[in-house]
Amino acid sequence: MAKAKSAFVCTECGAEYSKWQGQCTSCREWNTLSEIRLSAARPGAGSGGGGSAARGGYAGAISREVIDLANVDLSEVPRLSSTFEEFDRVLGGGLVPGSAVLLGGHPGAGKSTLLLQTACKLAQQRKVLYVTGEESLSQVAMRAHRLQLPTQGLQMLAETSIETILGVAERERPEILIIDSIQTTHLEDISSAPGGVAQVRESAAALTRFAKQSSTVLLLVGHVTKDGTLAGPKVLEHMIDASLLLEGGADSRFRTLRGQKNRFGAVNELGVFAMLEHGLKEVKNPSAIFLSRTEEQAPGSLVMVVWEGTRPILIEVQALLDDSALGNPRRVAVGVDQNRLSMLLAVLHRHGGLFTGDQDVFLNVVGGVKVLETSADLAVLLAVVSSLQSRPLPRELVVFGEVGLSGEIRPVPSGQERIVEAAKHGFRRAIVPRANAPKHSPEGMEVVAVDKLADALEAL
Repeated sequence: MAKAKSAFVCTECGAEYSKWQGQCTSCREWNTLSEIRLSAARPGAGSGGGGSAARGGYAGAISREVIDLANVDLSEVPRLSSTFEEFDRVLGGGLVPGSAVLLGGHPGAGKSTLLLQTACKLAQQRKVLYVTGEESLSQVAMRAHRLQLPTQGLQMLAETSIETILGVAERERPEILIIDSIQTTHLEDISSAPGGVAQVRESAAALTRFAKQSSTVLLLVGHVTKDGTLAGPKVLEHMIDASLLLEGGADSRFRTLRGQKNRFGAVNELGVFAMLEHGLKEVKNPSAIFLSRTEEQAPGSLVMVVWEGTRPILIEVQALLDDSALGNPRRVAVGVDQNRLSMLLAVLHRHGGLFTGDQDVFLNVVGGVKVLETSADLAVLLAVVSSLQSRPLPRELVVFGEVGLSGEIRPVPSGQERIVEAAKHGFRRAIVPRANAPKHSPEGMEVVAVDKLADALEAL
C-alpha cells in the first residue's frame, strides 16, 4: 500500500509545511500547526500544479486557448437582483452568475436573516437551493413564518457533506445556491473536523468550482473571529469573488453591510439596513438616520461628510474632553483609528496652539459607523476644539478635509459631490479644503476654503 501523504497547516493563516515545527514562520504564532492528510488529485481537477482542490484550478472557468486581449468579448454579464437595493449596491449592481460571495458577521448580526429574506423573494421567480448546516429545517421554517416571508418555491436541504450537497445541486440545477455556513461543511476525504483550515479551504474550493462550471450564484455564510476578521484560512478570501461583512451591535437596530473585496464592483461600498420585527429593511437615505441630533446645541458635536463607495454620507462625530486624573491621559476612539486620533492631537498642539496633553479625549462616530478614510480629520479636530473650549458649533455647519502633519488641509476625492449632499440636507455653511471649493457654491450654501489648520480655527 502507498504511504498516505500528509502536511502540516497553520490554523491561523493557512500556511503549509512538510514537517511539524513549533512556530509558524508566516504569522509568527506558536503551536498552531495541525496535521492533515492529503488526498490524491482527482481526474480533471485542473492543471494548477497542486493536488488539492484549492490549488487545482477551476476547469470550467479557465480557458486553455491563447487569445489576444483586444479580441476578448466585452458583453456585460447579466446580473440578478437580490430584491434589496442596498444589497445590490454593495454587490456592484446585483448577483453575477458563476460568482462566489462570502457573507461574514458576528453572531446575531443578521446574516441568515438577510439571506433567508433574499432566498424567499428570489424563489418566487428563480430556482433557489438553501442548504442549512447549523439549523434544522423546522427552525428555518419558523423564522420564515415569523418574518412573514413567502415560502412557496424555496428548496431546502439540511446537509453538511459537500459530496451530498454537490450531488443534489447537480441534480436540481439551481440558479442560486446558499450555504449556511461554510464552517459546518466537510469533505469525506479529509480527516480533520469541520471548521478546520483544510476542511474550509477544500469545501469552499469544491463549491466555487461547481459555481464556475454551472454558472450558479454561490452565497456562503462565514463566521468571524473575536477581532472581527473572517474565520478560516486566508486563501478562502482569495478564492471567492466578493467578501461582504455585516456589522452591527446588539444594542443597535441598524446594520451596515460593507464590501471588503469585490471583483464586480466598488470596494468599501456601504449598505445600511434596519433590524425590525419582520426582518431587515433597507435604509435608502442613511444620512437621515445618522443626523438625528438633539435640539439643544452641545459642545463637541459636528457633522462631517464621508464618502462610502459611490455615495456621500453625512455622519455626526462627537468629542468629549475632560481633565485627566492620571499621568497618562486616555485616548478612546470609537469609529475612527485611535492612532490617527493621537496624531491629530499632536498636530493640533504644534500648529493650532491648543494643548490636550492633560485631557482625557473620547471620540465617537454616531450610528456605529466605522470611518476608514482621512476626510474626517478636520471634523475630528474641530469637534475636539469645541469640547475643549466648551463652545458649541453651529448646527448648520458641515466640515470635511484631510489634515497633514505640517498643519496643511489636503483635498479629498469627490469634494463637490459632498458639498451638494450637505446642501440637500439643509446645511448652510461648509469648511472645506481650498482645492475642493467649487467655482459656484450651491444656492444658500456658504463655502469657506482653508489651506491651514489655523485658517480653519479662525473660520470658526
